Amino acid sequence: MANGNRVPEKVAWILVRDELVLVTRSHGRDRFYLPGGHREPGESDGETLLREIDEELRAAIDLRSMVHFGTFEIGEGHPEHGPFRMICYTAGHRGELTPAREIAEKAWFRYADRDRVSAVDGLVFDALHQAGRLL
Repeated sequence: MANGNRVPEKVAWILVRDELVLVTRSHGRDRFYLPGGHREPGESDGETLLREIDEELRAAIDLRSMVHFGTFEIGEGHPEHGPFRMICYTAGHRGELTPAREIAEKAWFRYADRDRVSAVDGLVFDALHQAGRLL
């Protein structure tokens, strides 16, 4: 929550390969989410992604290749857990994508899997599909 409106935020990584997007599932959860997480005090978006992706997938984000894809938000009163904002970036990486810590598994989803992700992640799926990047 590093913003003036106190809307909870997540910095997320979008990795698309062969028109499929990388998602992760945490232990004890049914839904999948884009990898990433909440900012620690004083962290930039890049620092957050670097730390979170190392913790979750044991890979290193290439900060020089980071490109803002979009910011997605669900509003107050949303049945899932609104308000919530997700700031999304594409970026290259180094290393294998190996689930670690709270991550039980990784998967590659197509647009048809949209119902298996959270509401805010679904908005990202919509944007990727409309851009012709997600099958």
